[in-house]
Amino acid sequence: MFSGSLVATVTPMRSDGSIDPAAWERLVDWHIESGTSGIVVGGTTGESATLTDAELWELTQRACERARQRIAIVVGVGSSSTAASVERARRFSQLPVAGLLVVTPAYNRPTQEGLYRHFAAVAEASSKPVVLYNVPSRTAVDMLPATVARLSQLGRIGAVKEAVPGPERVRELLAACRPGFVVLSGDDATAREAILAGARGVISVTANAAPGPMAAMVAAALRGDRESAARLDASLATLHRDLFLEANPIPVKWALAQAGRIERGIRLPLTELSTAYQPAVLAALRQASALQ
Repeated sequence: MFSGSLVATVTPMRSDGSIDPAAWERLVDWHIESGTSGIVVGGTTGESATLTDAELWELTQRACERARQRIAIVVGVGSSSTAASVERARRFSQLPVAGLLVVTPAYNRPTQEGLYRHFAAVAEASSKPVVLYNVPSRTAVDMLPATVARLSQLGRIGAVKEAVPGPERVRELLAACRPGFVVLSGDDATAREAILAGARGVISVTANAAPGPMAAMVAAALRGDRESAARLDASLATLHRDLFLEANPIPVKWALAQAGRIERGIRLPLTELSTAYQPAVLAALRQASALQ
C-alpha cells in the first residue's frame, strides 16, 4: 500500500491566485529527485477548500503525467457532502492515481455511524484504494479507532492518515484494524514516534520545504534506526513547529516562495504570512538547510 514520506503538496499560485502549472511540474520533479515516496494533490495543504473540481482534475492529471509512475500520486476527493464525495471518487478513479484521500466531513459533525456510512459509500464508488483522513483540529470530528477498524474490513479501504498527535493513537489503530491495514501519521512533530510505534510513514507538510531530510528521517525510523531518526528529526523540529505559526498552508507557502520554488500566491480567505512570524520561519528553514 503506501509507505515512506508522502508530501501533502501545496498548490503553487501566481499573485492573482491563478494556478501556476509550470511551478507545479517543477515541484513534482523536485519531490521525485528528493526521495519523496508520494504526492498528495488537493489535500488541506493544497488549499482544497478553494480548488474547483476542474482545477483539481488538471493538477492531478499533470502530476500523473509528470511522475510517469515513478512516485505514488494520491488525490484528495473528500468533502462535507457524501453525495459530492461519492461522485468525486467515481470520477477521479478514472485517473492513473495510486489512491484517493478522503477527509472526515468538516462542519457537519457526524456521529461515528454517520462517518462509517459516509466512507463506506465513497469506498463503494471508488475503483482505487481509499485512504481515510482523520484531522479533528480541522473538521471538528474525531473518527475513533473503533470506526476505523470497522472501515478497515471493507476491501477498498487500505489506509488511514491519522492526524491525532502521538504514538498512542497509532497503537490503538493497529490493535483494532485488520492485519495489513496501513496507518500513516498526519502530524510531522510526532511522525518519528508514530513510525517507531508501527505507522508506515507520514503525509507531511514539512516535506514541502525539506523533502530530502524528511525522506531520510522517515526511512531511518522505518528501518528501526532510532538514533539516526532522532538526529535527523532534531534538525527538522523547529520547522515542524513553525510551519504552523499561522494556519497551514500559510507558513509553508511563504517558505517555498522564499526558497524560490513558487510565487507568493495564496487564495482568500487565507493571506500571506504575517511579518511578525517571517523571521522565525526563515530561521527554521535555515536550521533544516531548506533554502537554496
